[in-house]
Amino acid sequence: MFLQESWPEPGETHPIDLAETIAAAMDWEFERIDGEQLALAVEGDWRTYAVTLAWCPSDDTLRLALTYEMEELAEGRAAVLRDLLNRINDRVWTGAFTHWEEQGLMVWRYGLALDGAEGATPQQIDRMVRAARGAADRFYPAVQLAAYGETDAPEALQVAIAEGFGRA
Repeated sequence: MFLQESWPEPGETHPIDLAETIAAAMDWEFERIDGEQLALAVEGDWRTYAVTLAWCPSDDTLRLALTYEMEELAEGRAAVLRDLLNRINDRVWTGAFTHWEEQGLMVWRYGLALDGAEGATPQQIDRMVRAARGAADRFYPAVQLAAYGETDAPEALQVAIAEGFGRA
């Protein structure tokens, strides 16, 4: 578990420094891009996701973008994928999916707005990353069906609607 006996008080540590400490404690593969960004490789159920955390001091926001590459969409599937993403985004509150067609990326975005001197806590950063991974894992099969299958958006979404409970 990443929780240590003593963490700095929120606001005492730069959010990216804190995220780097958490990534090391969680044994996530990471690289510091610059003073304001950290790139992570987070293993999911379906694939490894690229996660970028970026600090934006102009609006005191810690931004997260989880991405994964997608092959070119099957012919005629762009409208189905857009419909699916709208349906997914109606059901989630901790971020939103978008498809960057030119870059060939599926993207989950979230921004943690912090108030001035208030900084992020280790728990908030951990929760951001885990929530992004959870959303990507939950909706990955539906996205694949919409992008490459022969189902419509409501049918594709059915594979992601029910969350499993317990153990088989």
